[in-house]
Amino acid sequence: MTRLIFLGPPGAGKGTQAQTLAGHLNIPHISTGEILRQAMKEQTHLGIKAQNYVNSGELVPDQLVQDLVQERLKQPDAENGWILDGFPRKVTQAAFLEELLERIHQSGERVVNLDAPDDVVVERLLTRGRKDDTEEVIRRRLEVYRAETEPLIDYYRDRQKLLTVNGNQSQEDVTSELQQVITS
Repeated sequence: MTRLIFLGPPGAGKGTQAQTLAGHLNIPHISTGEILRQAMKEQTHLGIKAQNYVNSGELVPDQLVQDLVQERLKQPDAENGWILDGFPRKVTQAAFLEELLERIHQSGERVVNLDAPDDVVVERLLTRGRKDDTEEVIRRRLEVYRAETEPLIDYYRDRQKLLTVNGNQSQEDVTSELQQVITS
């Protein structure tokens, strides 16, 4: 049973690799951004709550994101494994997730850190051409990542759950290395 959490800086290729691997393993790729958009589109109870924050330009609170993740992991397609992308983002969320997985009998997760240097991810994000991807904005997102999300690397390393993959290589080579580390 494959249960993976993807970590790494913005632009490291988490979404791309998670989708590829999920398709290969025939398990869902669970992106918190996607969960939020889906819940809002379907106007679920949690989706309506999230929409109110999004409409007013606020960040969706941790508790609401955690509720959405909990709801998603309990769906039938997640019983045989999943890849989480975009959650947890902070140590408090990781602690919540650890407790949740124990409670719903889905523990045994491993964490993949897609590691790539800042200059590489800045270059990647600039070339994908999104309007909001200026170098200044990207570097700020990297600062936020370093401050809030990077501590998860030590958190999971201390729990012997961390696998590190070099994200500074071709997409195919990253996929190949990823498949090797999760099957070993």
